[in-house]
Amino acid sequence: MTTLVLGHKSPDTDSTGSPILWAWYLNEVKGVQAEAVLTGEPNTEAAFMLEKWSLTKPRIIADLDDNQACVIVDTNNPAELPANINGADVQAIIDHHKLVGGLETKGPIDITIRPLACTATIMLDLMGDDAAKMPDAIKGAALTCILSDTLGYRSPTTTDHDKAVADKLAADLGLDVTAYADEMFAAKSDVSAFSDAELLRMDSKEYEVQGTKFRVSVLETTAPAIVLDRKASLIDSMKSVAKEDGVAQVLLFVIDILNEEATLLVPNDLVKTVAEKSFDATVTGDAVVLPGVMSRKKQIIPNLKL
Repeated sequence: MTTLVLGHKSPDTDSTGSPILWAWYLNEVKGVQAEAVLTGEPNTEAAFMLEKWSLTKPRIIADLDDNQACVIVDTNNPAELPANINGADVQAIIDHHKLVGGLETKGPIDITIRPLACTATIMLDLMGDDAAKMPDAIKGAALTCILSDTLGYRSPTTTDHDKAVADKLAADLGLDVTAYADEMFAAKSDVSAFSDAELLRMDSKEYEVQGTKFRVSVLETTAPAIVLDRKASLIDSMKSVAKEDGVAQVLLFVIDILNEEATLLVPNDLVKTVAEKSFDATVTGDAVVLPGVMSRKKQIIPNLKL
């Protein structure tokens, strides 16, 4: 049976690239038949990565069959995975998020969760000397994942080890890190083809705060004005998206990569309360700027309060 390697829903660059990395490793080094798959359409930056390195977009799956062998990467949260994840045969988890709980397995498995900025960094560590066998396309995917999750080393999640691994990959590929990151972020910032609902779901995770469910969305961009010019229609679309997704509200944080700040859209009193209690902010309109806020994992999710 082929082992499927998959990441979370609303796949970003790491959840698109890391399955490709690990499937390559299982196939080419470990001799295990494996296939990278996605649980949704990749975002614009992930699509850029696939095109840049001439990688085939993994097929998208809606669910997993009973007893399907799989490896979970870049998440350990069953809410972010196919509905039948506990019916599948999960064989390993490789992740860099906090442990959520709720996954059940058929037997003992390998679990690696490390406090690094990117799953791809962990994978290269696990590969050891075999990482040197990666072809340029796989190295390029790994580099893109790390630069994405670290926001070009600007994110507070960045560790010296992430940076060292990425710098070595860039050197091997003959790339300038800053120039390549700029190219990536330009691709990520081009969201003109997406509807408001698609933007609100593009890079989002469901999270419960004191019994209230939110969809916590981030849009990382070097051109925040492109998104904020659509503020009125995005706020209007939040109602229908929240209703369809079974959450109380969508929290949209527009991350300005260059100025290292986030703008949170404030459509109602509920979000106003979240902003003021979570970030000690003063809200006077339908948006509030949060200086220094860059990371959903480290600065947004852990601070959410009602």
